Amino acid sequence: MQLNSPPLQRTCLIGRNTFAVSKTILGVLLLSSLSACSLFNTWLPGSGPIRGDVGSSNNLSLQADPNAPTVQLIDVTERVLREINQSKKRSEFANLFQAVPANRNIVGPGDVLEVNIWEASPAMLFGSTSSASLSIVNASTSKATTLPEQMVSLDGIISIPFVGTIKVSGKTTQDIGTEITAALKGKANFPQVLVRMTRNTTSAVTVVGEVNTSQLIPLSPKQEKLLDVIAASGGVKQPINKITIQLARNGEVHSMPLESVIKDPKQNIPLTSGDVITAYFQPYSFTALGATGQNQEVTFEAQGISLVQALARVGGVQDNRADARGVFIFRFEEPEAVPEEAKRGIKTAENKVPVIYRMNLTDGSAFLTAQNFAIKNKDVLYVSNASSVELQKFLNILVSAVYPIVNVGNIAAGN
Repeated sequence: MQLNSPPLQRTCLIGRNTFAVSKTILGVLLLSSLSACSLFNTWLPGSGPIRGDVGSSNNLSLQADPNAPTVQLIDVTERVLREINQSKKRSEFANLFQAVPANRNIVGPGDVLEVNIWEASPAMLFGSTSSASLSIVNASTSKATTLPEQMVSLDGIISIPFVGTIKVSGKTTQDIGTEITAALKGKANFPQVLVRMTRNTTSAVTVVGEVNTSQLIPLSPKQEKLLDVIAASGGVKQPINKITIQLARNGEVHSMPLESVIKDPKQNIPLTSGDVITAYFQPYSFTALGATGQNQEVTFEAQGISLVQALARVGGVQDNRADARGVFIFRFEEPEAVPEEAKRGIKTAENKVPVIYRMNLTDGSAFLTAQNFAIKNKDVLYVSNASSVELQKFLNILVSAVYPIVNVGNIAAGN
């Protein structure tokens, strides 16, 4: 460029040179971007991994050892769906809890007993009315005496006049009556004894939670069932389809929707002493992340919802961001619910198998499968960004870097 050239010619030359430099810089950066495509998600901001990165061993291995087991990535197919649904059947009360023996009203510590003694006339032991603690009912041929109620001690004993202490724990009321009758023979005149349990605390179940009256409910030889004790507690406070029933027995704890128990009589199982029934209101939730309409934790009904319903509740997938081939559900699954090949993966201390289910929603038939894929409690629903979104982010960075250079050139050209 000649310094003594006219001003207009100098300006044009500066502008052309600046534009050429800008094109060169932009070209170099674009070529660099092509070689850096695989590194997009490592240094560009984002809501999570892109589709190709979910399932790679580098991301999913929980140990430095390259031979360590990895979290299993499972494509949702009809076969996988059948195995999951079969596992759901096995988690029903009727399959989880064994049949219990009939309740025989076995006496235990804490129970309260009433003892009635009949003695033929003339009464030899229990005919006197001088004792204020005895209630005497006169009859033509016999007299009935009702002893004060007694609570069975921690040692399992009660006291009977003219008999002394007797062991009653572990026996039925009929057995106790027979034993007292035998002890009174030779002392009373043709004694007959009737023992009645007025307060049953050991052969009982506990009902708590979203019921109208939380209480201890005694069991009878009728063999009360799950719905019987819920009804005896006044029913549930919330709508039936939003209530989950948890049953704890002998260290095992399992849950089912109340609506399922009502619809399937087999799930209305008989109860046994010590059972704890807890009614929860809408205790389930899943978390939606990534390219969904809303990133949030969403509660859902006890009866459960499908993947299609879950997506609808978070506003679906974002049309300008989402990769419909990359819809993932992260879950700690029961071992029997996953395919055999996935059982070789990692297991948690609770014997759960961490898995990632993948759904390709670009296939129209996948929506039918998604209607039968049930979302479980604590699931994480993640929709990945499309690769073009990551490229757009990178190009925006390039433009923001190149624009000041071009702007400087334009200013120089203007001068």
